[in-house]
Amino acid sequence: MPGLTIGDTIPNLELETTHGKIRIHDYVDGGYCIIFSHPADFTPVCTTELGMMAKYAPEFEKRGVKLLGLSCDDVESHKEWIKDVEAYTPGSRVTYPIAADPKREVIKQLNMVDPDEKDSGGNQLPSRALHIVGPDKKVKLSFLYPASTGRNMDEVLRVVESLQRAAKHNVATPVNWKPGEKVVVPPSVSTEEAKKKFPQGVEIKELPSKKEYLRFTSVDA
Repeated sequence: MPGLTIGDTIPNLELETTHGKIRIHDYVDGGYCIIFSHPADFTPVCTTELGMMAKYAPEFEKRGVKLLGLSCDDVESHKEWIKDVEAYTPGSRVTYPIAADPKREVIKQLNMVDPDEKDSGGNQLPSRALHIVGPDKKVKLSFLYPASTGRNMDEVLRVVESLQRAAKHNVATPVNWKPGEKVVVPPSVSTEEAKKKFPQGVEIKELPSKKEYLRFTSVDA
């Protein structure tokens, strides 16, 4: 059975978290949500990541995005770990919930199992995975990193911006796109439609093929 991937509805699991019991669908609640897993509490790369996610939390909140962490240790362990996380990243406060998964059941259903990493007892550990879930409770984007590589929070924020613009304006974002730069008109929109839809102007790039498929426009957030 294939694991959870882009386009799939996130399972409506009930989770034990540092904020009490939550159901995933209730937590998403018509907005965007980033669900991110970590191999274990009190581990070095994870501690740096949780702190930086906390530091970026106000930026995500501005964009209507909730955060939900996940690690296989229990809630009490998470609460102790948060003290280290906040101490390591000055100015950060972990205001988002961190779910517990001591039986490793949640990571299987969310497709967050690391195929190689195991704890001292031979139990599976979560991968360094991240799903961005949309208002329709479907996975819009997934990242999967090995335990040895920490994530880049600037990239997480950038892809949130890209997903939200794509959904709002029916556009796409080109390579290395950053907010404020021009976006791409997708092939499904004709040039005639595009000129009506984007009165601010559509720029068509001349190419050797003479095909007018590379079209740029500007949109707001």
